[in-house]
Amino acid sequence: MTRFLPKSLFGQTLLILLLGLVVSHAIGAWIYAGAREQAVRAIGGYAAAQRVANLTRLVEEAPADWRPRIVAALSDPTFRVSLSAQPPAQQPADADGAAKVIEDYVRRQLPDRPDRQVRAALFDPTGVPGGPPFGPPFGRRPPGPMGGMPGMGGMMHQMMGPDFGVWRGLQVAVKLSDDQWLSFATTLPQGAPSVSWQFIISMALMGVIVIAVSAWAVRRLTAPLGMLSAAADRLGRDVSAEPLAETGTSEMQQAARAFNRMQERLRRLVESRTQMLAALSHDLRTPLTLLRLRAEEVADTNERDKMLATIAEMDEMIGTTLAFARDEVRAEPRRRVDVAALLASVVDDMADAGLPVTMAPAPPLTHECQPGALKRALTNLLDNAVKYGKRAQAAIMSTANMIKITIDDDGPGIPEAELLRVFQPFYRVEESRSRDTGGTGLGLAIAQSIVQAHGGEVTLANRPGGGLRAAIKLPV
Repeated sequence: MTRFLPKSLFGQTLLILLLGLVVSHAIGAWIYAGAREQAVRAIGGYAAAQRVANLTRLVEEAPADWRPRIVAALSDPTFRVSLSAQPPAQQPADADGAAKVIEDYVRRQLPDRPDRQVRAALFDPTGVPGGPPFGPPFGRRPPGPMGGMPGMGGMMHQMMGPDFGVWRGLQVAVKLSDDQWLSFATTLPQGAPSVSWQFIISMALMGVIVIAVSAWAVRRLTAPLGMLSAAADRLGRDVSAEPLAETGTSEMQQAARAFNRMQERLRRLVESRTQMLAALSHDLRTPLTLLRLRAEEVADTNERDKMLATIAEMDEMIGTTLAFARDEVRAEPRRRVDVAALLASVVDDMADAGLPVTMAPAPPLTHECQPGALKRALTNLLDNAVKYGKRAQAAIMSTANMIKITIDDDGPGIPEAELLRVFQPFYRVEESRSRDTGGTGLGLAIAQSIVQAHGGEVTLANRPGGGLRAAIKLPV
């Protein structure tokens, strides 16, 4: 279940807001439907009761011989009025007591008389032909309390629409002063539909507006986290990168200030370390020069050559260390270059020097990098492959999100336990540290430092068929 949930903070926050929006809309729709039904029932009942009371007063105040004609004139297809000597058949009492409310209201609107009688009943007209919106089309005369009302169902259907609501029949009978009964029959809407096209459109528009505003607000709040993540990734590649802008909310400003202070401390730490290493390496050059002068005065030629070779090895180690320290401090500007052409130039230079280095054909691959530093990393890896693996075969390829450079050799490989340790400065698998079997132990460390400054990684792996594969992965 959780695998379908969004993983980002933006997605999770927006999902919570959307769930809250859906729940609030559902509750609001339910409350609205209930209130609307009550309003429709109350208005319909009040209007019908008011009309019954007014017409009753009109008939009572008219002369007795006028009453039949007045009653006939008052009847219409939606409101049936009749006059009879007997009261209409009593309908079952409604469950919610609405008929009693209408009955009391009509009685209060009429002149008070001791023998005043008012009867009201509400009933379900379902199945009554012509009763809206039930039954067949209008034009038929429904039996029972709505008899003699031709077209009442169809007329109400036309006036209110086919989906206006659920209908109930209303029957009111009032006893006149001459003991005759004035009867009224009509239908009232029980309620309105809780869902309509207007309601759906209005809720959809409101939901779209709320979602758009919520997405904008959540994106605005979570965007600084993305900036902080990008700054941390940039710091891993370049400790001298631009500091993070201290903007946004107060919490984001505090986080940016803390991040910038951390970056400044790291920068000072790296600079002090590299400066100390450079100074120490530089100071060692003076005693080495004195040792070389004294060694040249040794009479024994064989012994002198050994001493000079040792001094030369030490001088090369110091020179490599100085270069490593300078590269750590100096930041080469980045520019877009063809990495495939850069690799091909290194391979060609080494091949022209008589080294067994080849490269598989590759299309141009443009990438933003520090070309001088990247060229040095490639040179170190190719030199290691030739030195320990007899030959070097380079290849470059690209995927959707990275550029991969591989360098294969035919050497004996490296023990699995040593694959990570060889990247440590001055570490060598061959423990004798002889100039005949290896260098200073800084080549892989320098290559790894350069590639990591580009946001990539260097890995070593033993090939199944023998030999070692060095791989550089640069993110696009």
